[in-house]
Amino acid sequence: MISVSDFRNGVTFELDGKVMQIVEFQHVKPGKGAAFVRVKMKNVITGGVTETTFNPNDKYPTAYVERKKMEYSYNDGGLYYFMDSETYELVPVNEEVLDDSFRFVKENDTCTILSYKGNVFGCEAPNFVDLVVTATDPGFAGNTATNATKPATVETGAEIKVPLFINEGDKISIDTRTGEYLGRSKV
Repeated sequence: MISVSDFRNGVTFELDGKVMQIVEFQHVKPGKGAAFVRVKMKNVITGGVTETTFNPNDKYPTAYVERKKMEYSYNDGGLYYFMDSETYELVPVNEEVLDDSFRFVKENDTCTILSYKGNVFGCEAPNFVDLVVTATDPGFAGNTATNATKPATVETGAEIKVPLFINEGDKISIDTRTGEYLGRSKV
């Protein structure tokens, strides 16, 4: 059990059968009346954000969200399979659970699988990946006066904007959270 007075950013707890994570909190002590805690919280399963006030003396059960590093193996229709590197067990994850950053993940990349009581509700892709450009228009010499970009398709099939000097076969670094080109890969 966790007391409301112990709420901090990132804490997860159960509220009416839902798993909530605190995004923002504020302890308020008005001049008149009892103190209260104003909380902005996110439902970790659905992603919905709500604001509520709590009595600082209330207690709620702590929710333990399991975060496990797993290797992406393959997909079969709407299911994506991840392998536990310790037990070699394959865990199927539904396509609806994957967010937009997963489009930059290729086979054998390590992702973090989020689960609560054995139910997988999220998958975090690595923040940065190095991918090979498989298709892009050639750049033209002398067209460097501005920060002009062109579309490029990487080996996972995702399309991003890259500078004009990037060619097919170049290995580039990408920030999966924003989908931005970071630079040529060092490797």
